[in-house]
Amino acid sequence: MFKFCKTQLWDCSRTLADVATGRKPAETVIRNARLVNVCTHEILDNTDVAIACGRIALVGDAAHCIGEGTKVIDAEGQLIAPGFLDGHIHIESSMLSPVEYARAVLPHGTTGIYYDPHEICNVLGLKGVDLMAADAEKTPLKAMLTTPSCVPAVPGFEDTGAHVGPEDIASEMLHDYTVGLGEMMNFPGINGAAEETHGITGETLKAGKIITGHYSIPETGPGLNAYIASGARCCHESTRAEDALAKMRLGMYAMMREGSAWHDLVEVSRAITEHEVDSRFAVMVSDDTHPHTLLNQGHLDHIVRRAVSFGVDFVTAVQMVTLNCATCFKMDDQIGSITPGKCADIVFIDNEQDIHVTRVIIDGDVVAENGKLVNEPEKSAFPDWAMDTMHIGETITPDTFKIYTDKKDTATVRAMEIIPVHVGNYERHVQLKVENGELKSDVEQDVLKAFVFERHKNTGTHGVGFVQGFHVKNGAMASTVAHDAHNLLVLGTNDEDMALAANTLIECGGGEVIVQNGKVLACVPLPFAGLMNTKTAEEMDELVENLGKAWEVIGCDIQSPFMTMALIPLACLPELRLTNRGLVDCTTFSFTTLEVEN
Repeated sequence: MFKFCKTQLWDCSRTLADVATGRKPAETVIRNARLVNVCTHEILDNTDVAIACGRIALVGDAAHCIGEGTKVIDAEGQLIAPGFLDGHIHIESSMLSPVEYARAVLPHGTTGIYYDPHEICNVLGLKGVDLMAADAEKTPLKAMLTTPSCVPAVPGFEDTGAHVGPEDIASEMLHDYTVGLGEMMNFPGINGAAEETHGITGETLKAGKIITGHYSIPETGPGLNAYIASGARCCHESTRAEDALAKMRLGMYAMMREGSAWHDLVEVSRAITEHEVDSRFAVMVSDDTHPHTLLNQGHLDHIVRRAVSFGVDFVTAVQMVTLNCATCFKMDDQIGSITPGKCADIVFIDNEQDIHVTRVIIDGDVVAENGKLVNEPEKSAFPDWAMDTMHIGETITPDTFKIYTDKKDTATVRAMEIIPVHVGNYERHVQLKVENGELKSDVEQDVLKAFVFERHKNTGTHGVGFVQGFHVKNGAMASTVAHDAHNLLVLGTNDEDMALAANTLIECGGGEVIVQNGKVLACVPLPFAGLMNTKTAEEMDELVENLGKAWEVIGCDIQSPFMTMALIPLACLPELRLTNRGLVDCTTFSFTTLEVEN
């Protein structure tokens, strides 16, 4: 059964046949449209579409399908395309509840998302996933769950609020809203033939559902082959054109990412613009998107515009967010094209250049027009236990942030150098002065202290490191959005501001904050699991905008700094990461020391 359509095909096939042949009138007919035919890669002028039971009955001339009660929509020569599908998205990264996320993306032509809520799962476990699924069902958006696979992301290197094993996956695959497995970040476990990791993917394969991948290293030989051979069907972690091309050549769907902070599309799209290859295995995704991007630039409509600006043919770009995505998830028999029998999910676009969405139809119903929803969804509400997740097992004071050394004059430390608008980082060796037996932040070298505090089970553990690249001159930043364990992450130039930043988030239930000279400059409270708020996108955008201004005040001039900062603890990305258990060398997947011994 296909949950994500108003009517099952076997229940309405006779009606569709009657409508297509004119024996019964259609419920809705779209006339005078220019059809973006993603099946044949062409645009067909003067095309009609007849709709009944939430599905498409006919594509062509639908004059004979119009009856007395038929609703006729005159497209007036506008383009119509299949509803846009995001093949890999974390709703939590928008800081919005599923209802508010849907409210933000529906007017931009997004009719379906394949979401992986592993952020909330790391905090609240599968109970949190259930909350997300229930909230998403309040909206017309087709929210298709890829159940979290890696909780924790890399076992043994961090402490999370929950654990997901093969038995949990087997149970989750029984839900009618579960369509696959969330990104399998533990590629070392897959390639190393770890029993539990293969148990997780195995339960997915037994259920006949797909494994979404995460292969973030540039090795495209035996390792990539082993990963794909184990069942991974797609991967959104390509940052080079050659990575995406290698994956497509091996039959893996290369998901080309363009989010608020990860601008990979300009490089990765070269895999199809500079090579004479079939683009059927190319998909575009957003992965992580902030409210400001959704409100001011859009969602998949924005990504299609970006692709076209990089030289991708318009129809090809549309295929990459419709048919290709649906085929990846083995759902092209239900969604992804405007063809008979498919769900009537249709986007109206003014022209190929502006790609401005004017109307959105889901299951035959108009859900958005001219950038606004037709009907407002029910507001989100969550239980108290989901709003109380700050369980720090130690009292945080300025003294907590002192880093001692037995070196006398200088010490060489490992630092994580960020790469703005990219997910990777570099391990750097930096020489710091020793002052009264302490190692401190060094603004002249752009080196800040970094701490990660476990916040789920009162363990009282924290990891210590240094980071480069934020250009902060004075102040501190803290966040409970810290992938993937979402422990409390604090960076700063001085211990007093770092303590204030940490304690501010403990008091407000989690979020993101910037502090300078003992004053909170800006704070975005995220009380829902320390990851989201139930406010609207417009309200959250205002809070995030104030946060952006505060970044500038403390000296940071990079794009989407909090998203970049949030990856500092993610131990499945190269090269050096910091978790609550310590520094992790992500090229060897082993713990390493803060100081470099000569």
